[in-house]
Amino acid sequence: MKRVLAIILGGGAGTRLYPLTKLRAKPAVPLAGKYRLIDIPVSNCINSDIYKIYILTQFNSASLNRHISRTYSFSGFHEGFVEILAAQQTPENPNWFQGTADAVRQYLWMFNESDVDEYLILSGDHLYRMDYCDFIQRHRETNADITISVLPMDDARASDFGLMKINQSGRVVDFSEKPKGDALRQMQVDTTVLGLTAEEAIAKPYIASMGIYVFKKEVLFDLLRNATEQTDFGKEIIPNCAKDHNVQAYLFNGYWEDIGTIRSFYDANLALTTQPHPPFSFYDEKAPIYTRGRSLPPSKLLDCTITESMIGEGCILKACQIHHSVLGIRSRVESGSVIQDSLLMGADYYQPFTERKSDAPSDKVPIGIGANTTIRSAIVDKNARIGSNVKIINKDGVEEAAREEMGFHIRNGIVVVLKNAVIEDGTVI
Repeated sequence: MKRVLAIILGGGAGTRLYPLTKLRAKPAVPLAGKYRLIDIPVSNCINSDIYKIYILTQFNSASLNRHISRTYSFSGFHEGFVEILAAQQTPENPNWFQGTADAVRQYLWMFNESDVDEYLILSGDHLYRMDYCDFIQRHRETNADITISVLPMDDARASDFGLMKINQSGRVVDFSEKPKGDALRQMQVDTTVLGLTAEEAIAKPYIASMGIYVFKKEVLFDLLRNATEQTDFGKEIIPNCAKDHNVQAYLFNGYWEDIGTIRSFYDANLALTTQPHPPFSFYDEKAPIYTRGRSLPPSKLLDCTITESMIGEGCILKACQIHHSVLGIRSRVESGSVIQDSLLMGADYYQPFTERKSDAPSDKVPIGIGANTTIRSAIVDKNARIGSNVKIINKDGVEEAAREEMGFHIRNGIVVVLKNAVIEDGTVI
C-alpha cells in the first residue's frame, strides 16, 4: 500500500448538518462521545497500511486542523503524513472548490509530487469499517482505470441512491441517479457477480455507489485536466468516462452510513448503544478507530441509573437517570435529571468550582445539565449551559424551527442545542 495516496474530501458547508456545522467543518463534528467523523476514514487508512493522507476542506476548518495536528503525528523515521489542504486562491483558479472533482483538480500539482500508482478518494462523513487493501487489490487484478466501492441494496432503499449496472465481469456499464418505478427496475443486476450468495442477490438486486473510488494516477490526471467544466466525481466525471474507460465495481457488504443529515447523525450515534450487537462497533481490536489521546480521569457515577448508554471519559453524573443515550467527554449531569434517547457532546474543559458557584449573571448557569432537568430526543452540542428544571422535549412535536437567539434549532423533529448555548432555569422547549 506504499504506492497509494489517500485523499479525503471534507465536504462543503455542511448545511444539512447545521447547526452542528455552525462553528466547525463537517468532518470535525463529534461522534460517539469522543471521536470525530474524520477519525473514521483516517483510521481505515491506517488499518489498511495507507499512511499518505491528504484532507481537503474549505469551511470552518480551525477545529479540524487542531484535531488533526494533535492526533495524527507519525514518527520522523516514517514517510507517512496526515495533512489538511484548504481551498485557496491561485492565479490559475481564484474560486472556492466547486465540487468533489474540482477540489482534487485544484491540488493536482501537489498530488503529482507523490510517487504513487493509485489515488484513493474517500468521504469525510461516512461511518463504516473497511479494509482498503482488498478494494485496491480488486482494482489491480481487473486492471481497472477506476474502481467504485458499491453497496448491495434492496427495493426499499435503492431509489435513494445513485445506482449502477454491471456486466458479467463486474464492469460498470450504466448509471442512474435515484431512479423510480420502471427506471428503478431496469437497474437490477446479478450481484452474485460481485460475490453475494444467490439468496442475498435476490434480496438485494441493486448496487449503489458509496462515494469511494480508486483511480489510476494517469487516468485521474487526464480526466481532471481534459474535462475542466466537470466538477463532481459521482455525477459527472465517472458516468461520462465509463464508456471509454474500464470502470469496475467492488462490493462492500458491511455496515455503512452516510452521516449527512441531523436525523442520520442522531440515529447512527444512538444505534451504537444497541445490545448485544450494535451495527457498528468501536471495540474491534484488530481495526481500532483512532482519535486524540486525552489525559482525562475516569467517569464518576454517583447513585445513577444508566441503561443502554455510552459514557465518555471524564464525566461527572450525580443521582440522575440516563437511558439509551450517548454522553461525550466531560459531560456533567446534576441530581434529579433524566436524559433519554439523546446525544450529549460534553465539554472542551472543566469549569472551575469557584466559577460554577459564582453569582455573576454570566455564570449563573454552569456548563452541563442542571438539576431536575429532562432531555428527550435531543442533541446537546459542546459547552452548553442548561439550567435547572429545564424540559427539552419538543412538547409541540415541531419538525423544523430555527431559534438561534434562544440557543437551539429543531431539525427533523430533533432539538439541537447550539455549542456554547445558555438555556435558562425553567425553560421548556
